[in-house]
Amino acid sequence: MLEGLVLAVLIGLTATALADLWTLFQQRVLGTPGPNWALVGRWVGHMQRGHFVHASIAKAQALPGERVLGWSMHYAIGIVFAALLLALNGVEWVRQPTLLPALALGIATVLAPFLIMQPGMGAGLAASKTPNPPAARARSLLAHIVFGIALYLAGLLWSAMLA
Repeated sequence: MLEGLVLAVLIGLTATALADLWTLFQQRVLGTPGPNWALVGRWVGHMQRGHFVHASIAKAQALPGERVLGWSMHYAIGIVFAALLLALNGVEWVRQPTLLPALALGIATVLAPFLIMQPGMGAGLAASKTPNPPAARARSLLAHIVFGIALYLAGLLWSAMLA
């Protein structure tokens, strides 16, 4: 159990950081806007006050520490998804990581923003209230595909490090 928890933390942190490098590349080279983790922190911060759904999280009252909270949630969620990968495939997966389970999970995780985050933050179900829903959906899906690949790469890295 402890081994699985440690591996989930290591893989989740590494995979999230790798996915963030992809986002940074998209921002710097392709000019694609990245997520605003401060707004995620604002959303989570308002949950502590009992407010779970917003018409527009950008128009909600800013909260102290929202950027740090948002980034922390981003990495915590990455750890949770890595733990889910290990729960579904066993810690043995780390000894010989394979792409398909990690990629499938990465793709499945796009349901979290589509069904929970975007509606809660005022963007609608699967970004339906954004100016360009198909583009927003495609960016979300691509980010989660990249996260799936990053889970696999993190598994490879930690497999080699722990061998």
